[in-house]
Amino acid sequence: MKIILTHEVSGLGTPGDIVEVKDGFGRNYLLPQGFAILWTKGAEKQVESIKRARGAREVRDLGHANEIKSQLEGLKVTLSARAGQGGRLFGSVTANEVAEAVKTAGGPALDKRKIELPAAIKSTGGYTVQIKLHPDVTAKFNLNVVASK
Repeated sequence: MKIILTHEVSGLGTPGDIVEVKDGFGRNYLLPQGFAILWTKGAEKQVESIKRARGAREVRDLGHANEIKSQLEGLKVTLSARAGQGGRLFGSVTANEVAEAVKTAGGPALDKRKIELPAAIKSTGGYTVQIKLHPDVTAKFNLNVVASK
């Protein structure tokens, strides 16, 4: 099955890429989730607009990615979450909450889809979080999860 990606899918491609996938993967996952559209000659003409939109959102270049990386690594990011006795959280910390905490700490606005959490964060403490800013640049920063009062 030939499809055009509308979102980044790890291991497959970036928005605007035309890829060949197995029928079940495309029909049961990529298309219903809105990660892709079916390939047609008319849809292939839309690829250019998808790539233009991606270029506006994406980190401009390698220098800009390194600038954001240095800014992130200098931040002290603290996230408060509801916790029970012993520091165990009610639920877990999501990438969206991490992106909001970085913005609150004075950092840049981050794409939550590019944030890589070490594992499910389910207790208070310090964690190292990675974010893939550019294909060549990955930034790491420390996240301190504290119990909210």
